[in-house]
Amino acid sequence: MIKQNNREIGSIYEEKTAVWLLDRGWKILERNFRCRQGEIDLIAGKADVLAFVEVKYRLGYGHGFSQEAVNPRKQKVIHRVAEYYLMLHPEGEQKICRFDVAAFGEADELTYLEGAFGGM
Repeated sequence: MIKQNNREIGSIYEEKTAVWLLDRGWKILERNFRCRQGEIDLIAGKADVLAFVEVKYRLGYGHGFSQEAVNPRKQKVIHRVAEYYLMLHPEGEQKICRFDVAAFGEADELTYLEGAFGGM
């Protein structure tokens, strides 16, 4: 059996999350938006909401639940990247911005947390 690297695994779960969002009427605006401050996995828009989505996967619970990996340090990075995104896309400032987490566990089931941590 060939072991996949973390980037490949991350891409699989980011795609699953994107499909889940699309099925619910969201538009994927960016995938893996990167800047000097860091990265956001997905940026999605729907009506008057702009969601900055962090996707996490954990095989087993030995290191805690997936969503626990979005700790205060990671949240700070996501905030900075979101601010940079809004600087490049000022039309986004007219929307309600929130930070969501898509967490996948051992059974490959998605727990989607809207507004998982402080908004802008």
